Amino acid sequence: MSDPRCITSRDNPSFKALRALVDDPRRHGRAWLDGIHLVTTCLARGVVVRQLLASESGQRNAEIAALLQTAAGVDCVILRDSLFREISGQGTPTGVAAVIDIPPAPAGEIQGDAVFLDAVQDAGNVGAILRTAAAAGVGEVLLGQGCAGAWTPRVLRAGQGAHFSLAIREQVDLVAVLAACSGTSIATVVRDGASLYDLDLTGPVIWLLGNEGAGLSAGLLAAAKMRTTIPLAGGTESLNVAAATAVCLFEASRQRRSQADSTRGYRLQRKLET
Repeated sequence: MSDPRCITSRDNPSFKALRALVDDPRRHGRAWLDGIHLVTTCLARGVVVRQLLASESGQRNAEIAALLQTAAGVDCVILRDSLFREISGQGTPTGVAAVIDIPPAPAGEIQGDAVFLDAVQDAGNVGAILRTAAAAGVGEVLLGQGCAGAWTPRVLRAGQGAHFSLAIREQVDLVAVLAACSGTSIATVVRDGASLYDLDLTGPVIWLLGNEGAGLSAGLLAAAKMRTTIPLAGGTESLNVAAATAVCLFEASRQRRSQADSTRGYRLQRKLET
C-alpha cells in the first residue's frame, strides 16, 4: 500500500470532502463502502478503489491490516476514531471503508427479469431488495423517483455486496421505461390480484413493487399487464415490501427450476427409450 495519510481534524479539507461524498454520493459520483465484508467483496470483484480508509483502532485489527497491505497503489488514509464514526454514522463501526466510483447506469432495453421500485423510501428495504434480486438471478433493478439512493451507505450495508452483481438505474421514469419492455409486467398489490401461485412465471418478468405505505402509483398500475397478490393467512394485512419481493422472485425461480427438471427428465426418458 501507499504510505497512509493521517486525518485528525474535522477542519481537514479531505475530511470535509469525505463528509460531502457520504451525504450525497450521486452528486459526487462516488460511494463510501463501510465494513470489512463490503470492502473485501469490492476488492475481490476487481472494483477500482479510489481510496481505502481505516480508523486508528481499526488498523490494529489483523484482517483490516491485511486489507491495507494488499491495496497496492491505493491512496490509504487513517482517520481518528471519532472522525471515522462521524462519517460512518455507526456507533461501533468495523473501522475500514473504501471509496469507489459509482458505475454508470446501463443504457438500452432491459433484457430478462427486472425489478422496478416505485418510491420505496426505506434504505433497509431497498438494500434488502437488491440483495434478494442478486440472489434470485435478476439482472436489473430500476429505482423510480422517491426511492432511497442505491449508493448511500445504509443501502450499501443492507445490500451486502449485491450492487456488484446488478445493473442499477436510478431516478428512472418507470412508466416510460416499462412501455419499451418486452417481458410480462406484474404489479404486486395487497388485494384483488391473481394469486402469485397461479401465475406462469417461467418467462421474463418485470416486477413492479411500490411504496411501503401507498403502494404503486396509479400510472404504473395502469401500465402493468397483470396484478398479483401473495396469499396470506387470515387476519394478516400485508408483507413488508422486501419480504414480498423475496416471495415473488423465488416463486419464479422455483417454477423455472421445476420446468428445467421436467425437461431434463423428459430428455432422459426419451434417450432411454431409444
